[in-house]
Amino acid sequence: MQNNFNISIFTSETANFMKKYFLYLMPIFILFFVSNLVSGEKPYKVTKQNETGIFVLVIDPGHGGKDPGAVLGKAREKDIVLDIALKLGNYIKTNFPETKVIYTRKKDVFIPLNQRAIIANKNKADLFISIHANSVDRKSVQGAETFVLGQHRSKDNLEVAKTENSVILLEDDYSTTYEGFDPKSPESYIMFELVQDEYLEQSVMFASAIQDQFRERAKRIDRSVKQAGFLVLRQTTMPSVLVEAGFLSHTSERNYLLSETGKSNIASAIFRAFRDYKKKIEVKSSFNLITENQHTPEAVAEIKPTGKIKAKKNKTINSTNISFSVQIAASQNSIETSASNFNGEKNIFKIKSGKINRYFSGKFQTHENALKEKSRLQNKFSDAFVVAFEDDKLISVKKALGKM
Repeated sequence: MQNNFNISIFTSETANFMKKYFLYLMPIFILFFVSNLVSGEKPYKVTKQNETGIFVLVIDPGHGGKDPGAVLGKAREKDIVLDIALKLGNYIKTNFPETKVIYTRKKDVFIPLNQRAIIANKNKADLFISIHANSVDRKSVQGAETFVLGQHRSKDNLEVAKTENSVILLEDDYSTTYEGFDPKSPESYIMFELVQDEYLEQSVMFASAIQDQFRERAKRIDRSVKQAGFLVLRQTTMPSVLVEAGFLSHTSERNYLLSETGKSNIASAIFRAFRDYKKKIEVKSSFNLITENQHTPEAVAEIKPTGKIKAKKNKTINSTNISFSVQIAASQNSIETSASNFNGEKNIFKIKSGKINRYFSGKFQTHENALKEKSRLQNKFSDAFVVAFEDDKLISVKKALGKM
């Protein structure tokens, strides 16, 4: 796998530029970032799938309706990317029926940029893919590239972001919606210099997989993974990428993207990247948390019996081996209970119940101590909850407390 992505750093020129425009930019910067806090939406992390265990993917065909995107002859960006998006969704639904595929549009309609992000956020998506096609004045430029959120490192990257962000000019009252952001002004893009994207690592992982497939599967010229300030990516709260599938300004590439073969190859390449990314995420840390009322009494711990657990003053608890623990995660895949896989936690053990592997932290003689452990762990595992054991078998907490 090629590693052709580098995060931009501050230069002295950037620092001087920011200082010069500090008073001008600060109100925009504050409004833009505080608005996410005011909205009250909690970021949704891909490292913990939603409780249904369904992987949620949002596919965003760029442009649409009154916004045609790039247009050259019979080639209209909005039509090409919609075809690619629908093909991609069909590939995923056929091969991964458990995956929930949501489109920001399935027909030729205009969807504001902020609404595209809202669709993804409200559905608690695990991944967001925005699909586009490029066009430049230099007719010789060709190839496919994938962007993640951040500050542009070159003038070309800035121009791509300006082009894609300019769609907000077609929206009513865009200045209010985007807190004064001007897609044509270089000063507005300085705010992206300070972005520390919580999902950057995973976004880059997926973007790299896409570029690998473009190069190897679709036989496209690999223009690498890049970083730029796209509003549609900035407002999403999950790993997100923006794909530029090719250049309509290049004659042969335009013909390729107009062909069914070309669109199918592009969709297939993105699908294969999704397949590889999903597998990596699920193997490493994609946990399906299981609620307490789903526990089955017959679940048997894959740990050595601990013997009778004694309370203080060496008195047994009603002559039964009752203990408490905190469940932090569950997965169909068996995961090594090493600290590196559980945010540094070392006291982790595993229980297998049917096809589900459940992961717990600590064993306690009292319910009170288990509650303290739960409180400690919730910064790392927000949905952690207390469970009870009797003779190393899971029982309800209510039943355990009744026996004490």
